[in-house]
Amino acid sequence: MTTPFLDILLAESRARVEVDRAARGTAELRAAVADLDAPAGFARALSGEDVAVIAEVKRASPSKGDLAPGLDAGAQAAAYRNGGVAAISVLTEPARFKGSLADLETVAALGTPALRKDFTVDVHQVLQARLAGAAAVLLIVAALPDDELATLAQAARDCHLDCLVEVHDEEELARALAIEPAVVGVNARDLRTFHVDRDAFARIRPGIPDDIVAVAESGIRGPDDVRRAAHQGADAVLVGESLVTADDPRAAAAALVAAGRRGDTARDRRW
Repeated sequence: MTTPFLDILLAESRARVEVDRAARGTAELRAAVADLDAPAGFARALSGEDVAVIAEVKRASPSKGDLAPGLDAGAQAAAYRNGGVAAISVLTEPARFKGSLADLETVAALGTPALRKDFTVDVHQVLQARLAGAAAVLLIVAALPDDELATLAQAARDCHLDCLVEVHDEEELARALAIEPAVVGVNARDLRTFHVDRDAFARIRPGIPDDIVAVAESGIRGPDDVRRAAHQGADAVLVGESLVTADDPRAAAAALVAAGRRGDTARDRRW
């Protein structure tokens, strides 16, 4: 029997943590972040009246391979910022997505709230994100038992980070709500099969309380998909592949932002 791919990614993440911890201990990281000013609020940036766009910096993915192998994280993020996005997601996983903490640090320095997107399995990674300037970390419910999910969420709160808590179905949503998240993302892509269920967000959205930011993830390829997500009740969308492969990422980001603007007479969160 083959090992599920998500389990492989998690095992690789744990191995990276041990290497990183040997170089710089968790206690040292905790001391280093203790006196840092609070970062720009990730959840707050997504909480406006319009559908916020979280633009992603990534060079590759397990399902598609290389997307933008020569991507300059700082230049890409600056293009997104100039396009008006609310936040920027940075892949820091090195083997499958070809990212790094250096990318995160570069992007966070621009001032737009940055999300560390990785397979977070240890408090050490939360502290690394904070030290690199992130405003939030990704917690994948499918990857974590309840006790670890709660521990990581508390560690993020302790160092003034928000969490994007990612779910794939109603059972995972129930587990996510138990840690009282400010932001819940519905990932339409199954991390075990890579299949994209384009109806996932619409199905799960009614279970997300209105005081929690609801993010539609995966399958957002252009303005029409942003409008569709908006009509399904999205407060924000996370977009990666279509932006990193765009000839003009600033213009592509701006088009998504424009598609998410709610009209003056359309003030309801769910349109």
